[in-house]
Amino acid sequence: MSAQILLPVDRSDHAQTACQLAVDLFDSGTIHFLHVIDPAEASFSAETSVPNIPEDWYDTQRSRAEEQFQELDSIAESHGLDTEHLIEAGKPASTIVEVATENDIDHIVMGSHGRQGVSRILLGSVAETVVRRSPVSVTVARDRTDEESD
Repeated sequence: MSAQILLPVDRSDHAQTACQLAVDLFDSGTIHFLHVIDPAEASFSAETSVPNIPEDWYDTQRSRAEEQFQELDSIAESHGLDTEHLIEAGKPASTIVEVATENDIDHIVMGSHGRQGVSRILLGSVAETVVRRSPVSVTVARDRTDEESD
């Protein structure tokens, strides 16, 4: 049976690390690359306290995600895995869990920024939230270079 793997992509180098781990773990199946566009990243108008999202902001986000998908496709396809691209809008952790549930995903492989201490408390951890809420197994890949900067 071919595995259905969800690999969240956030425009960081951590996605490449996770992709490499996924191809090492699974020898057949489909990697579903997912980029979540978080509207909270868009700017807000100080005067109105409402979102002030530039007209082309979503298009730019989608374009950047597609570029990264293409880079990751080459890794997956060179190891015999099929790929699919998904772009959703929402809160990253919740959206990742929803996509896994709705698409019969067998396993999630994702990168982590490896934040610790105060930055983790203030910023939270998408990977940690996904691990806690996921209906399927989650493997978190962390770059060894992160340890050098800790």
